[in-house]
Amino acid sequence: MTLPSDNDLTTKDLAITDTLQSPEAPTPGEHSHHGYISDKSKYLARLKRIEGQARGIHRMVDEEQYCIDILTQISALTKAIEGVALGLLDDHLKHCVVDAAKLGGDEAQIKIAEASAAIARLVRS
Repeated sequence: MTLPSDNDLTTKDLAITDTLQSPEAPTPGEHSHHGYISDKSKYLARLKRIEGQARGIHRMVDEEQYCIDILTQISALTKAIEGVALGLLDDHLKHCVVDAAKLGGDEAQIKIAEASAAIARLVRS
């Protein structure tokens, strides 16, 4: 659910919204940047290394290398992907969820539910 635009809000709604928002919180209709943006280059570099690891595993299978060596590399790849996922989750909690919580209401509940579902998916995988 998205917040209504300023055009959809009544004068009373705007007054309530203005009193609930802190200076750091995005205003209704305004899109705050994702939390990972400040570390985007680091995430991209990590993902590039992960791509290289996946290509290496592909090559190992193609060259019929020893199963345990391949499984060891798959384990390393899995941990690398989990590291990216945990970093993104941490950024999401620190930025997106905190911003929504400052605004309160339905948006906060939606962001918390999204974060809980993402955690559940990570735990199950």
